[in-house]
Amino acid sequence: MKIVLASANKGKIEEFKKLLPNDEVVAFSDILGKMEIDEDKDTFKGNAIKKAQTIYDELIKKGLDVVVISDDSGISVPVLGNSPGVYSARYAGFNASDKENNEKLKYELNNLRLEKTPAFYTACIAIVYKQEVYTVHGWMYGEVLNIEKGTNGFGYDPMFIPSGFDKTLGELSDEVKKEFSHRSRALKLAKKVLDVIL
Repeated sequence: MKIVLASANKGKIEEFKKLLPNDEVVAFSDILGKMEIDEDKDTFKGNAIKKAQTIYDELIKKGLDVVVISDDSGISVPVLGNSPGVYSARYAGFNASDKENNEKLKYELNNLRLEKTPAFYTACIAIVYKQEVYTVHGWMYGEVLNIEKGTNGFGYDPMFIPSGFDKTLGELSDEVKKEFSHRSRALKLAKKVLDVIL
């Protein structure tokens, strides 16, 4: 099955390819070239739908009726009013790097003199196919640290220890993470949707 991913995030693209080994996953930019989609919604669901629908509409104009999947995800820290939340990718500003976002989160935690505190990841996956829109969610709970450990993964992974583990996502292997990550959980539900609609 050919699935067009409405993301330009290389980390996400690689993760989706690993999670969907039996499908052909291509980035929308391979077909449409570079395109900026303003993620201006205040929920993960709103942003995921907007990205998937925008790419789907552009592909339809080219006569391509394919499955488009997008996800919007991020980390929420209750003690920070659930920030960064939907602003996870741009917590330190527009076009901020993972390093800059992590530094800002560390600063906020240190400001409250917290070495660690409860946090959770949310992933919403939106599927657009045949003019219909479907969404599913996945969550992963744990704690966020005021330091980074490990180099595996991307984003806030080196700062997050999932419940039941004593290592950060940055220290855990992809094989271990794909069993319980927020995106894996959402993707398992998305596969059920795809099985029904395709």
